[in-house]
Amino acid sequence: MIESLLPAVSNVLAASDASWWDQIFDFSDYGKLLALLVNTVIAGAVLGVVGGLVGVFVNYRDVGFAVHGVSELSFAGASAGLLLGVGVVEGSLVGSVLAALLIGVFGVHAATRNSIIAVMMPFGLGLGILCLSLYDGRAANKFGLLTGQIVAVDDPQLGYLIGISVVVVVALALAWRPLLFASVDPQVAAARGVPVRALSIGFMLLLGMAVAVSVQIVGALLVLSLLVTPAAAAMRVASSPLVVTALSVAFGVTSAVGGILLALGASIPISPYITTISFTIYLVCVIVGALRRRVTRRTTEQPASA
Repeated sequence: MIESLLPAVSNVLAASDASWWDQIFDFSDYGKLLALLVNTVIAGAVLGVVGGLVGVFVNYRDVGFAVHGVSELSFAGASAGLLLGVGVVEGSLVGSVLAALLIGVFGVHAATRNSIIAVMMPFGLGLGILCLSLYDGRAANKFGLLTGQIVAVDDPQLGYLIGISVVVVVALALAWRPLLFASVDPQVAAARGVPVRALSIGFMLLLGMAVAVSVQIVGALLVLSLLVTPAAAAMRVASSPLVVTALSVAFGVTSAVGGILLALGASIPISPYITTISFTIYLVCVIVGALRRRVTRRTTEQPASA
């Protein structure tokens, strides 16, 4: 009896495995889909560059928690924009900039900053859920604001995204040296006359703008994968700010574009692909960094023991 059931059970499990696998990877008609989603691929590349650049300062200034707080308000703004018909990008930008200003102005010290973020996060999430529950449109739009959606980028949105990204990149390039000085050693920078507080508020505004455009692709819940993880991975294998920045941008573009290309043929939201690639890069960098430190330690110990 049992032997007669085994083939049937095996067929059911095989069918289940195939269905599970097809949901994750399905490359049928891949060329046609890729041609239709050129805007999303371009947006992913742009976000990879912006996320890689901004992420360097996020890690130097240790404000990764602030990224999550800003993304929650960005989600609330995007949801309100969707409900009111104003536009997701516009609403997301208003929510992000407002949150960034609050954190930048009132969160000078780490303890105060963390408490402000902790207060804003549940408020932003609750407000966003309220707006989405009142929205009568497509359910995919609601879900996409949290986890990202691959078909969300049309021509006007791509124009907004590129325009905002150019502003962020140009501002970072102009303020690069003082901002880096104030991020690495704020006490010494302040003693030498660098406007640390003004730079902090200015950077938070740029961070808010970067979060607003990133939410369009990866969603509010997983925006950290583009604004924190690439730079954190780069810092594991390099120490020079220029090398860290170059690697961070390369990791960010690889994660964003790679995740989009993998997600093109599947029905699963884009975020799992981007976050998995981003985390894998980080894991590889952690291992490479540990091996390099081990080799360096052995090299320095050998002459001493000889």
